[in-house]
Amino acid sequence: MKFFIGIDDAGRGPVIGPMVLAGVAANESQISKFKELKVKDSKQISAKRREFLAPHIKKIATSYHIIKVSPNEIDTKIAKKINLNIIEAQKAGEIINNLIKKIKSSKIEIIVDCPSPNTKAWKNSLLEYIKKENKEKIRLKCEHKADINYVIVGAASILAKTTRDREVEKIKKQYNINCGSGYPSDPLCQKFLQTSKAKELAKLGIVRKSWTTWQREEKKKGQRKLAEF
Repeated sequence: MKFFIGIDDAGRGPVIGPMVLAGVAANESQISKFKELKVKDSKQISAKRREFLAPHIKKIATSYHIIKVSPNEIDTKIAKKINLNIIEAQKAGEIINNLIKKIKSSKIEIIVDCPSPNTKAWKNSLLEYIKKENKEKIRLKCEHKADINYVIVGAASILAKTTRDREVEKIKKQYNINCGSGYPSDPLCQKFLQTSKAKELAKLGIVRKSWTTWQREEKKKGQRKLAEF
């Protein structure tokens, strides 16, 4: 029996909260059930619909695997000159190796929503993190808009997005803050970054200090302090 693995991410760009990667493994019959439920790219459906679909996807799939990459881990790796595309390749490789162990098949097609403009180079990078014995079992596709074009990747995008959203809500509740979505373009996030609480959370590894948005805000705060003299 042929199996498919779809992989997608959520939260590449935010300054607050984790980046999440999710992988979903399913056979053709299970993918048909996803289609019946009208599973699609997480960006094309409402938050309420995503929350409804996520547990159904988990129940129907042969298996799934979700990885949360904290701001602290992202900052640490970027300091070592490991960029976000490489981090994603490492984590996608981890997901693939994990899911292959749970699939009893030598025919596995893996489809990844490629985060890099250069699909060929990123695919080669991803292959470095897939175990040698697993490479013989797979056919690997790395494509742009895979979350739109393949239901299995859409399913993964829903798991990644709902997980990321829940993590942000946990941060808001735990620290009693309102940082919106955590994205730099969000006015609520921009407002929060100007507060002293943001600096406290940065020390706890909640904020991506390697992001230009954070560094720019810190520079502004420094300039404001100098202006007070």
